[in-house]
Amino acid sequence: MDSIKNLQKEETIAYFSMEIALTHEIPTYSGGLGVLAGDTVRAVADFSIPFIAVTLLSRKGYFHQEITPDGWQKESPIVWDIEKHLKPFEHQVQVTISGRTVHIGAWLYNWKSVSGGVVPVIFLDTNLDKNAEEDRNITDFLYGGDREYRLKQEIVLGIGGTRMLDALGLNVRKYHINEGHAAFLTLELLNKNKRSLEEVWEEDKIWDIDQVKNLCVFTTHTPVEAGHDKFSYDLVKKVFGDYVPLSILKKLAGNDVLNMTLLALNLSGYVNGVAKRHSEVSRDMFPGYIIHDITNGVHSFTWTSNSFRELFDRYIPGWARETELLTRVDIIPDEEIWEAGQTEKRVLLDFVKEKTGIALNENVLTIGFARRMTAYKRPHFIFTDLERLKRVKRKGDFQIIFAGKAHPHDEEGKRLIQSIIQIAKTLQNEIKIIFLEDYNIEIAKKLVCGVDVWLNTPQRPLEASGTSGMKAAHNGALNFSVLDGWWVEGCLEGITGWAIGPAPNEKSDPAEQSREEIDDLYNKLEYLILPTYYQRIDWWIKMMKNSIGKIASYFNTHRMMEHYITEAYFHHIVTQHPNGNRLIV
Repeated sequence: MDSIKNLQKEETIAYFSMEIALTHEIPTYSGGLGVLAGDTVRAVADFSIPFIAVTLLSRKGYFHQEITPDGWQKESPIVWDIEKHLKPFEHQVQVTISGRTVHIGAWLYNWKSVSGGVVPVIFLDTNLDKNAEEDRNITDFLYGGDREYRLKQEIVLGIGGTRMLDALGLNVRKYHINEGHAAFLTLELLNKNKRSLEEVWEEDKIWDIDQVKNLCVFTTHTPVEAGHDKFSYDLVKKVFGDYVPLSILKKLAGNDVLNMTLLALNLSGYVNGVAKRHSEVSRDMFPGYIIHDITNGVHSFTWTSNSFRELFDRYIPGWARETELLTRVDIIPDEEIWEAGQTEKRVLLDFVKEKTGIALNENVLTIGFARRMTAYKRPHFIFTDLERLKRVKRKGDFQIIFAGKAHPHDEEGKRLIQSIIQIAKTLQNEIKIIFLEDYNIEIAKKLVCGVDVWLNTPQRPLEASGTSGMKAAHNGALNFSVLDGWWVEGCLEGITGWAIGPAPNEKSDPAEQSREEIDDLYNKLEYLILPTYYQRIDWWIKMMKNSIGKIASYFNTHRMMEHYITEAYFHHIVTQHPNGNRLIV
């Protein structure tokens, strides 16, 4: 509790996220959103700024993934030892859900930086004896259950989390809402900031809305419509009761359904997307709102392999603290860069053999693809024309390693996994294709550290940012990606990697765009990537250095958090112009 007591002495940033990936032993994450949240906690600890993170316990994790002999994904709960990793709080708070009092407990994990900084992470838990049986499981499954279950979880996170911080005696300077799941905290702040205890909500006035905006920062993460949580007002009335009048909610969160993103947009003084391109798309989705851009990053020390850490420590001391020093990578001899990459490649291939029994060749170009397995990520895109893919191999051998989970309710995502595994069997005598099951942080790190090329083929403009390619770049891997998300900013064609398809153009026909992308993928793989790898190793190593010096030096959470600190946490103030428009100054 010392970390909490230290925060009680000063103004604190409170960071709310449905999932946070700290270690694979605490399986309270599903993918990119949680990994970003974990890297944010790590970076803030490096900076030693007053910061606390709030999330849900997810007692049964996101799920274990098993692939059946016919390639179908099966899920099972993750049983993990909570008391081994987290410390229980004595503090409890209450919320009202479906007319019942739901008691919320909490667990504490202190993330400690090697620099000495500590960030406490609070995990909210409803599995308490005093709760009704149906309420005890609210914090069991991450993204599990039906819409009612999700609504209950978001009440616990947003309202319960805010009350827990109050119970701990924290003076919160800013509440950072990491995606819309925690947007109910804005309603709790509105309730707290009414001018007097006797005051009631009025249909034509929302009390102290600017005061709440001044407290809230909102980061939106998805340009996919289905990614914005929405709830029917019938369900809201049933679960929420009279916490906030529906007439007020409809003004703040949408007239037809309660849209969590819209609620956060209307009650946050600073809003940002997670890449320049994503912010443009978000402004189109929500016209009239000021949406800034702070491009995501990854925690450099965490995602850099042991071999490259040792190399950077020797030639670029201080790189982990001052990541911009990685621009000096050219002082490292080429042969040492190559050997560091080959060392990590051997680690990856040994792991593949251990898990699958299949031996891959370290002297063969190795391509990696690891994402959430869902349709718009297009994991199968490289297999669009198998005959064309076979012809590509004439310019040199290559092998592909896949990993990733499909959401348990995403039947199409599961079919994509199955199709990849079936194609791997079909091509097994020509191209070695591996699918690693039960994707987690440990597998992710082995992949981004060990492959030669990182492949990413999302359907534009549905990639918000993406960070896996940034992790690969820290280890000298070259990105080969559709120009969407962060890669629009990171791609220097033929220098840091290669683009798949043309530059973003909203007016282009999707079918024609897809044809251009697949043609570009095969052509560049055949005529640029394979010949460079096998015939121009000197230029390949130069590109590895470019990947580190021009990508890793910038696309990291230290740079990202500097933007949040200076632009969102300690600078912007919301004012109300006489004409009613919102201004940020």
